[in-house]
Amino acid sequence: MILIIDFGSQYNQLIARRVRECHVYCQIHPPTIALDDIQSLDPKGLILSGGPSSIYENQSPRIDPAIFDLKIPVLGICYGMQFMMDTLGGTVKGVGKREYGFAELQVKSQEGLFKGVANKTKCWMSHGDAVEKLPRGFKITASTENTKIAATAHVKKNLFGLQFHPEVVHTPKGKTILRNFLFDVCGCKHIWTMKSFARDSIAQIQKTIGNKKVILGLSGGIDSSVTALLIHKAVGNKLTCIFVDNGLLRKDEAVKLKNTFKQHLNINIRYVNARNRFLNDLTGVTDPERKRKIIGRIFIRVFEAEAKKIKGAEFLAQGTLYPDVIESISAFGGPTAVIKSHHNVGGLPKKMKLSLVEPLRYLFKDEVRLLGKELGLPEELIWRQPFPGPGLAIRIIGEVTRQRLAILREVDAVLLEEIKNYGYYKKLWQSFAVLLPIKSVGIMGDQRTYENIVAIRAVTSKDAMTADWAKLPHNLLGHISNRIINEVRGVNRVVYDISSKPPSTIEWE
Repeated sequence: MILIIDFGSQYNQLIARRVRECHVYCQIHPPTIALDDIQSLDPKGLILSGGPSSIYENQSPRIDPAIFDLKIPVLGICYGMQFMMDTLGGTVKGVGKREYGFAELQVKSQEGLFKGVANKTKCWMSHGDAVEKLPRGFKITASTENTKIAATAHVKKNLFGLQFHPEVVHTPKGKTILRNFLFDVCGCKHIWTMKSFARDSIAQIQKTIGNKKVILGLSGGIDSSVTALLIHKAVGNKLTCIFVDNGLLRKDEAVKLKNTFKQHLNINIRYVNARNRFLNDLTGVTDPERKRKIIGRIFIRVFEAEAKKIKGAEFLAQGTLYPDVIESISAFGGPTAVIKSHHNVGGLPKKMKLSLVEPLRYLFKDEVRLLGKELGLPEELIWRQPFPGPGLAIRIIGEVTRQRLAILREVDAVLLEEIKNYGYYKKLWQSFAVLLPIKSVGIMGDQRTYENIVAIRAVTSKDAMTADWAKLPHNLLGHISNRIINEVRGVNRVVYDISSKPPSTIEWE
């Protein structure tokens, strides 16, 4: 495995993705990780990430400098390189001309990390500091017009530094550079696959849970579905899934879910109808974070009451994914801002006294789909687009009412039907409708109308860390709009959202 040290870079998850795309397992840890813990993990190599800090600042993040004495190959990227240089006796200073965006990299020789890379290649820079003086034993391996020391290496000690970011797609040969580090320098093997992950996870779950009982809050999404199937394969009927119908689901979703898990997968499932409880507590609430908190609080109470009926349960399983953790908290010590709270993250009520099992915690969504395929999950569930825990409540801007839910359900059903009919469902990360808190004037049957506006949101993405608005064909958008306005009472205008993430989030709330 490869150990990635998180110094707070916006690209940390991309580093992990690139490593895993090479079929090498990796973990991300904060710079506060103890040296003994690093040694016990026994990584084949370390990657020090970038970050927003300057190494000469008092509060800049640092890791135990003894890592450079472990005889483990180390690759420092951007701030990670600057930390390495500063720690080993070099000098780092702020530059007069900062470097952001594309730059032409002049490679000194096609050896080491640059094997298979041309003398001149594009790279992506994002820094306001630069290495001014190298530590003893290091040599310059690449430069740009603005940055003399764009890459450096101490070949005998297997220490490497890159001022640019090889993990982003804007560095065309970035993956080649990372592969050279993983395989030529660290000696890694291409053995981490979803098949091996499934095998290892099942063994670990069996070891952790044993003959005890485990419960899982099933939502019907790919995350909780794969978690359920993975645990079911490990402990069989020791798993009980609890499905709470919060009244915020899409059309016919509860019925489809019960049929799939009971009839096709033979997994124990308990259905709880709590629609009235959720909708009553949401009356008059318009703030999106209040909605999330209310829904989360009620879910836990309903779930807790049902869980108490399962005598002897000692574990709670959750389908938490890596992006959930990153967006909710600064999970690994980096200065990552809280964007919005996630329903899976934040801990359990202490009185539940259940140990947490999160087998997917360090996986990205596309990896979860591959795992689901490996486990034999039905195709419909594997390709089910992500659906938020708070459901349609955060796709209704403003107050959530039964009437507004009914309108949005019908709109959503039409949208998804047409997206599937046109063959776009699997091409999109998400496609959904948002009911806006404003009305507009329209004409229907020669009469004036004053009704609701819905926004259509469709995005492409690999893991939801970034997303681009989907360039859907105009005839598809026109057909969707016509069907919604003609078939859904209460809607007379449809608009299309053409904002990407960042700066916008995928969900509107």
